[in-house]
Amino acid sequence: EEAIDSASSNTEILSISDPATLASVLNDGVKKTISDSRVQVTYEPGFVPAAPPAIPEIPPEQLAAVIKGTVQVQVLDGNIGYLRIQHIIGEEMAQKVGPLLLEYIWDKIFPTSAMILDFRYAVSGELSGIPYIVSYYTDAEPLIHIDSVYDRTTDVTIELWSMPTLLGKRYGTTKPLIILTSKDTLGIAEDVAYCLKNLKRATIVGEKTAGGTMKMKKIKVGDTDFYVNVPVAKSINPITGKSWEMNGVAPDVDVDAEDALDAAIAIIKLRAEIPGLTQAA
Repeated sequence: EEAIDSASSNTEILSISDPATLASVLNDGVKKTISDSRVQVTYEPGFVPAAPPAIPEIPPEQLAAVIKGTVQVQVLDGNIGYLRIQHIIGEEMAQKVGPLLLEYIWDKIFPTSAMILDFRYAVSGELSGIPYIVSYYTDAEPLIHIDSVYDRTTDVTIELWSMPTLLGKRYGTTKPLIILTSKDTLGIAEDVAYCLKNLKRATIVGEKTAGGTMKMKKIKVGDTDFYVNVPVAKSINPITGKSWEMNGVAPDVDVDAEDALDAAIAIIKLRAEIPGLTQAA
């Protein structure tokens, strides 16, 4: 309240005639006041809110081809599965193209002895996709409370739980799983990494993630072309009682993003050797 009163009494900035400069000054002031880099003040004349994109009515094969363009799948030496994901699809899309993705992607890496999920370039995704991914690396029973998401716009908290049934087989809980992260890993991918890390199911290798948010809203300031971008949802992990937002997800093994894949492979190979070394000892 004191910060708001102080800012309200500071009318000097109103003499700035250039709106873009004014937006920049306001943006700096907001960040210094609330210490949240996600909140931004912008000047956007002619801005038209984008309508939520609808899934086009095209054959599932073509949709699958589009999704495959954002996914890279390989089986590396040592029978290690590698899955690079840039966008985490949601429930609606998964229902449309799930069987095809199983055939072209999941069935190729399911038989592997260990898996690397590469989220270093993942910057977008759908909230409903979180239970799908997490559930493939957990058991069917008992169901697990994965996450809770509070939406300020509706004042509703949504609980995300693991799924009892899935398309295809689960990777399970015994084979090693490593998630690669970078400072650019953002949003939904951060949530998946944070959930699997705190479930003790995955090892995070790479850099601390961006510390984004689950959901942003652009709010128009009065009858002007100024806007404020504000986080309107918050993830609350049921295990830690905390969120990855703002702070990011800290890696278990801190290495530069470009070195993360090599580090992950080395970790998996070392873990595979431990039983033999123990037996020899």
